[in-house]
Amino acid sequence: MGDETGTRHLLLLHGMGSTGEVWLPWAPLLERRWAGRWLAPDLAGHGWSPPLPDYSFEALARRVVEGLGPVAERLGPRDRLMVLGHSLGGVVALALAARVRGVPVEAVVGLGIKAVWSPAELAKARELAGRPVTWFASRDEAARRYLRVSGLAGLFAPDHPVVDAGLRREDGRWRLAMDPAAFAVGEPRLPALLAATDVPVLLARGEQDPMVSDAQLKELGVPVATLPGLGHNAHVEDPEAVLALLDPYL
Repeated sequence: MGDETGTRHLLLLHGMGSTGEVWLPWAPLLERRWAGRWLAPDLAGHGWSPPLPDYSFEALARRVVEGLGPVAERLGPRDRLMVLGHSLGGVVALALAARVRGVPVEAVVGLGIKAVWSPAELAKARELAGRPVTWFASRDEAARRYLRVSGLAGLFAPDHPVVDAGLRREDGRWRLAMDPAAFAVGEPRLPALLAATDVPVLLARGEQDPMVSDAQLKELGVPVATLPGLGHNAHVEDPEAVLALLDPYL
């Protein structure tokens, strides 16, 4: 899979409640603009990835590494991974890039990472994690809930193929594929995660993202990019603008 000069492969990590399918609309763009292979796995407890007994950013990163096994075996000695993660996926990307993990990460772009959590927000996340699975009588009902939980409402129609990976049908009823317990992953310790990696990191946000501010990101001491006119799901709203964040590292 590599060559003498090495190839950069792109690892795309989705946010909480979503699945790797959220990156499928990027496929035509990546065919034009990305020379290496690209991968968009489901994080543990999302889509088709089995749940974890206990959720942490480290455990989520370990599952990604396990999933990379067959791919990693085909990486050449000079091949590298560029990692672009959205929200939860951005935190997992930082955990993946820790120097002790030994994964050949060249750079990380974290998009829309929520940097500051209030006690009330953490309590709400724990409450969501403790809820039983909700069942729906129709796919449409489940799809609309999926779009709300994943933050994708208004960006994909309920009947969009991207939604299918976030749903499961069992005995004529529908549920979300996500393991609710994943909500309990907790607050990311971003200063510690950044201190644990030696690779370049860029933190980005949509200008209209209500979940994180420029000031909060700039306190972390790494480069920050603001994408004009975009919201929390900037990677869905304007894939070209988000992919361009990788240009300085190529």
